Amino acid sequence: MRSLLLIATATLAVALAGSAVGESADSYAGVRKEFQEAYAEAGKSDSAATHDSEALKGYPLYPYLQAERFRKALGPDATTPEDVDKRAAVFVAEHDPQPVARRVRRVWLESLARRAQWAVYLEAYRAANPDDALRCQSFVARIALDKTDGLVRDISAQWLITPRSLPECKIPFDWMKEQGVLTTDLIEQRVRLALKSGDAPFAKQMIELLPAERAAPLTQWVALLEKPQPNIDALIASPAKAVDGAALLAGWSRLTRVDPTVAKERYTQFVRARDLSSQSASPYARALALRLAFNRDPAALDYFPLVSVADRDIQTLEWWTRAALWSGDWKRAAETIASMPDARRDSARWRYWSARAAEHAKDSERAQRLYDSLRSDDNFYSAMAAGHLKRSVAPNVQALPAAPEIQTALDRLPAFVRARELFLSGLRQDAALEWQFGFQSLSEPQRRQSIHLAASWGWYDQAVATATAERVFNDYDLLYPRPFDAEVLKAAQTARVPPELVYGVIRQESLYRTDAVSSAGARGLMQLQIDTARSTARFLKLPKPELTDLFVPAINTSLGAGHLRMLLDRFDGQLPVALAGYNAGPNAAARWLPEESIDADVWIENIPYDETREYVQRILWHRLMFAWLADEARGEQTGVSLAPITALRPSTSDVRLAGSE
Repeated sequence: MRSLLLIATATLAVALAGSAVGESADSYAGVRKEFQEAYAEAGKSDSAATHDSEALKGYPLYPYLQAERFRKALGPDATTPEDVDKRAAVFVAEHDPQPVARRVRRVWLESLARRAQWAVYLEAYRAANPDDALRCQSFVARIALDKTDGLVRDISAQWLITPRSLPECKIPFDWMKEQGVLTTDLIEQRVRLALKSGDAPFAKQMIELLPAERAAPLTQWVALLEKPQPNIDALIASPAKAVDGAALLAGWSRLTRVDPTVAKERYTQFVRARDLSSQSASPYARALALRLAFNRDPAALDYFPLVSVADRDIQTLEWWTRAALWSGDWKRAAETIASMPDARRDSARWRYWSARAAEHAKDSERAQRLYDSLRSDDNFYSAMAAGHLKRSVAPNVQALPAAPEIQTALDRLPAFVRARELFLSGLRQDAALEWQFGFQSLSEPQRRQSIHLAASWGWYDQAVATATAERVFNDYDLLYPRPFDAEVLKAAQTARVPPELVYGVIRQESLYRTDAVSSAGARGLMQLQIDTARSTARFLKLPKPELTDLFVPAINTSLGAGHLRMLLDRFDGQLPVALAGYNAGPNAAARWLPEESIDADVWIENIPYDETREYVQRILWHRLMFAWLADEARGEQTGVSLAPITALRPSTSDVRLAGSE
């Protein structure tokens, strides 16, 4: 097999995809359609290459059609042709190191493992960045072929980095047991790894492999994770009972998450019963203080001071500050911000809150200076600073000049030709891999111009992702396009929401991808769950949508804007709360509402989910930038103003929406 790979590499020197360098996307329109049809057919049934036209064989994506045929031929239900291994070896050698070669190598390796073709497996296997399953199968191959030099070391390393079950590694792990090298210490290390990751069920399976005396403290750890309150109570009642320190902190931390009120009631008893010094009690105070702060419980401010200086990491200091802001303790907020490391304290977030604290301390000069320093940061905090300065939002525009000659050259690079054609063919994941493959060899000017190139293709998510990687943030014409104006304007008008808000949600949710699907099953431009979409459609008296309808921009935007309208109505028009509800669910947002009126920026800062907090802040900024671009065109100025957040009026507090938790 090694000689086969070498021969293939020597005799097949040029990838077919490179033959189309310099040809425009338009010139591929006809053959692209032929490719798409052949690709779809290859995924459904065995299809022979003999029927392919010469145009298709010369198309840059022809290797992807071949790869799809390999996937079909090498699948678990396929009758593997006798010559498939030879053909796969030739294909991989021909196209290595392109992404399409990695794609074929993976399905080939999976097939070889199923067929126990271990010698060929080791020839084809590459250790660089394989997944756990492929690595485990490489161990199986080495055992089968008696190539065990260094194998104990390699399997041990895998054992100790994976805190979860690995079915593919059962044979290697059993081999370790047979060799007498899967020691009690190794097993205990993996159990502890699983427990630290919170996987109690898997830890219990592993504990069964330990002798009773080694298993006992780990079983106690499992019990503390699974039933924290009764086990914490038992340890309070039996002060002399021994317990692993890591298990005790894990159980306490679990209790603070499950029921922080119970943890708060037991803290003093717990510390006394376990005879904890102020230093050894610090991690327990930290766990409780953080959970209370997440819940916006004013008692958090009683526990943060009990955290030792050594344990006051950045998470602790930030949430201590948020708790102080929620309670209106501006002096404490200023002190905790001052305790942060320089780099974090100087971030836009904490400069803004330092300015707010200075305002409350009547230090107007410092407040003015800090607000002024934020004006060029171009984010939520700079917008809020502009409001305090009573100025319109004026982003710090830094246009990225286009260099057509560089873009033309990039457009002809084989990897970018393939990326473009994959994108136009709807194979977005493969397109992204080809883009990354081509991007890694570019010079800095080429990398920056590739942003323009992706945008010119209408590949907006790739343009924005590349701009972020290259730290190009301030070319608003380039990075804030409006490709769905007809759909968005109609949806916004019907739902009575600003079109800039709809575009802000689209940009944050999907980066303009009509085909976007989240891990939770949300779909389309505004990332709607089907239940939410259908309930919204009923409310708006629109036809019941099917899953595929959510990929249609007009339908998705009308339902997404309608859902925004419903959230705004539920939350008395309070936009930050509605946006939080859009991301985290309206019931979660309702739980976060204050009992008394509170400044909107303080409320947003105290959203307990990091993802949701950033989501709200980014959409508010995106909305401003879309409005600013429109206002600039009209010669107007964009301002910012957020009313205080209040509890709901009784008439709306019992409303429930689609997508509620």
